Formats: sequence, structure tokens, C-alpha cells
Amino acid sequence: MTGRNSLRKIVATVAVFLLLPSQMGGQKTTPPTPAQVAQAVREYRMENEDRIVRELCEFLAIPNIASDTPNIQKNAAHLVEMLEARGIETHLLPITGRGPVVFGKLISAEVKRTVIFYAHYDGQPVDPAAWTDGAPFEPVLRSGAIEAGGKRIPFPANRTRIRGAYNDDWRIYARSSSDDKSPIVALLAALDALRAKRIPLAVNLKVIFEGEEEAGSPNLQKTLELHKNLLGADLLITADGPVHQSGGPLVFFGNRGDIGIDLTVYGPVRALHSGHYGNWAPNPAMELSRLLASMKDEDGRVLIDGYYDDVTPLGKVEKEALAEMPDNDAELERELGIAKPEGGGRKLVDLIMEPSLNVRGLRSAYVGAQAQNVVPDKAEASLEARLVKGEEPKKKFEQIAAFIGRRGFFVVDHEPTMEERRAHERIAKVIYEGGYRASRTPMDLPMSKAVVDVVKAAAGKDTVVMPSSGGSVPMYIFDDLGMQWVGVPIVNYDNHQHSSDENLRLGHFWRGMETYGAILADLNW
Repeated sequence: MTGRNSLRKIVATVAVFLLLPSQMGGQKTTPPTPAQVAQAVREYRMENEDRIVRELCEFLAIPNIASDTPNIQKNAAHLVEMLEARGIETHLLPITGRGPVVFGKLISAEVKRTVIFYAHYDGQPVDPAAWTDGAPFEPVLRSGAIEAGGKRIPFPANRTRIRGAYNDDWRIYARSSSDDKSPIVALLAALDALRAKRIPLAVNLKVIFEGEEEAGSPNLQKTLELHKNLLGADLLITADGPVHQSGGPLVFFGNRGDIGIDLTVYGPVRALHSGHYGNWAPNPAMELSRLLASMKDEDGRVLIDGYYDDVTPLGKVEKEALAEMPDNDAELERELGIAKPEGGGRKLVDLIMEPSLNVRGLRSAYVGAQAQNVVPDKAEASLEARLVKGEEPKKKFEQIAAFIGRRGFFVVDHEPTMEERRAHERIAKVIYEGGYRASRTPMDLPMSKAVVDVVKAAAGKDTVVMPSSGGSVPMYIFDDLGMQWVGVPIVNYDNHQHSSDENLRLGHFWRGMETYGAILADLNW
């Protein structure tokens, strides 16, 4: 399958008219309810599953690591084709040497509200050897999750005459199958469904798709500020993230910020024979282990001075929403093989409202079949801290770096010189990798309530309403631009996001189409 040929087919199948009120011949009809829109989108999907899956797989087959500029630009060009196939006016907002921001709009003067959908088209780096099928950019269909025994199965042949050819529990495995390409396709497929069913849009639609989110969105704010005239809207909806771990649909109103830190502890200038030098040469792996262990207590509480001081407390409405959320911790413990979680008995939903400190990787010398009897020359750790509302990224880094200094380490931001090695017993190179602030939208705004009402009416009463997700998305940029936002993710929570074997459960994808269709057709406040 070639993307260009399939996109031509999409152009041929999508109606040339855009069903906005100005194109309904002046007729005023009672708009369908969100549940009726969801049913209409479902009917359309069951007749067009093959085409929808084919479009998604062609998009997934384009490698999309943010640092791979040629392929990132191919993704952007492909997105332009996908948008223009629906008659959406599209512009590329350039970023020198990187992938552009893809902006699109579908506007009617008779519609008073405008909604921007945000998603990203770049993905996390990949290690093909860590993927079960060994090819992260060659979409694979499985009968279920790999860990549940899902088997690789062929994509159905062109079965457009067979309704519902794809089982809800089937999963597509590929990088960005859930984070974040499938929400983009779900939105566009929902638009196709509304047109096919002659359901008018209740809102003007704009889209912002960026290609650097997994690299920290270093150029997004500057790029959007240069094109601020394009961004007029009443609300932004981010599609990033998974549904709640209970499996229910999710609406969230905040996300945590994030910083990255590279930490290296040094021993001798070269690795030494452990028999000849063990018990004498300082072992940096041991030193690093002790340092990391000193940062948190047995319940996972961070012991760094001032770590929780700047947190903006949750308000009454947010606390009430937390109290109403599903209590599924015991289920998660069984699923993940955890005998005792951190937190001293507190629930997951409460803990992710606080800042965190995570060791996301460790490295020193060799293990397994490559293990050698040495005292390593250095040990490295990659740390991340998730920030909540009220905290500043650079201040958080300074708290961590100061703690390392108080533990007896000479802190540097460069490879230590021989003179520094000879002068200081313990040396730690601590590098700030950048980060961004947390963001939170008030839950009691009229538009906030309207989004919850539409999603609940379309997706069901099991919809979870959450003050803030645990993940990080650069929504602070839209705060700075004066825009309010709400999160409406659609992908399965067990999607291996940011890891190998990333996947999309098709049942969630289908339900996401219905949810986005209802938002486009019924959102009003």
C-alpha cells in the first residue's frame, strides 16, 4: 500500500461539501444528541473499517523520531495530504532544521465557537531489538495484547463489504500507534463520518499537530507566537495520553510538568581489576546507588529539602472529583505484579497530584553475559522529576543538585579534570536537560462542564473526570498564549506508551472516533 494512492481514494470517498450550518441550505433542524452522533459514527465506522485502518497503518509506517528531520518532514507532508483530503485549509508553520507545526482550519462564519485539537506526530526513540516483532515502523496486527497471549494475525483483505471486520480486542503494534498518531486519524475519521451522515458541525475546527513533543517541544511556543493570528479559539482539546486505568473514558483538566537530569558519579580514571583493586578503589556504582537511595524514603516520599514547598493545593471542586474517581489500585497491583506499592497506603490518584522523582535508567560497566570483574570507572543515572502546578523547572533542578552537594559530592557540569579528581573524594556531574511547567484548567468553567457532559453522553457513565493526569504535555504554552484547554484521550491505558511494543486496542480507537464526533457535532456552552 502506498500512502499517496490511499489518500487519493480517501479524497474520492469524502464528500466535497463541508457540513457546516452555512451549507445546510438555511434549514434549521434539531441537532442529534451526543448518543445519536456516537451511533451514527459507529455505523459509518463499521462500513469503513478497512479504509480507516489502512490510513492509520500508512501513517504509522513513516518513521517519526523527532531528531530524524527528513522522516519527520515526511510525516508533516503526509499530514497535509490527510487534512487537505478533507477540505481543511492547511499551513505548515516552519521550524528551522526540524519538523514543522501542521496547522489546519475548517471555519464557518455562522458557528460561534472554535475548538483547537492538539496532538503530536513525533514518537519516542526506538530500539528495534526490544520489539517482539523487531520492526517498530511496520504495523502488526495481533489478536490481543502480547502479554495476554495475543497472536500475530494478518490484516483482513479488502473487506469493505463486511461490517465490523475488525474485533475490538485486536491490537495494532507500532511506534506512535497510541502516542499520538491514532487520535489524529480518529479525529479525521470522525469528521468523515459526520459528513457521510450529513450531521453539521457545532464548532469551527482548528488543528495543531507538532513534531517535537517527545523532545520537549523546544520550538512550539516561539512558533505559535509568530503565528498567533491563526490561533483564535474558545477551547483547546489535547488528545495526548491514555484513558483511565479502569478502562473508562477520561476527561482531564491538568498535567504535570517535567524535567530531565543526567547524573554521573566518578571512580578511577579507568576500570580496574576487581581482584587487584577491590576494597581499595572507590566504586562509583556503589556511590551512585547510595546517593539515589538517600533521595527517597521507603514509602517513596522524596527527602530533598523543599521538594513539596511550592505545590499549589487542589481546590474544593478538584478534591471532590478525586473522591469520585474509581478505586482500582488493587486491580492494578494484580495486573502489574506489585505486592506493595509506594505511597504509604495512599491511592495512585492522590499521589500523581504531587511532584515525583524517578530513576528512569542506570548504567555502569557490564552485566549478564558481558559482565567483567572490574571496579567501574563511572556510573550514570538518568533522572526525571514530574512537576505540579506552582513549581518552576529550574528551581526543582537546583533543589536536586543542592541535595547532591550536601551528600558530600563536588558537583560539576563537565567532565572532571585530573586536578579535580585528585582534590575531591566524590564528584558528580549533574546536567540539567530542560523541562517545563505543569498546567491546570479550572474544572468549574462552563466550557469544562460542557466537555464533560458531551463525553459522558457519548461515551457512557463510566467516564472518569480527573483534575490532572500524571503525564506531561506542554500545555503551559497554551496557558501563556491565553488559551484554556481540556484533555480527552482515547487510547488504551496498557499501550506500552514510551516503551517497546507500543500498541493500540481497536475498541478504544473506535470509541474515540465516536467521542470526537460528538464533540464536533454537539459541544456548546
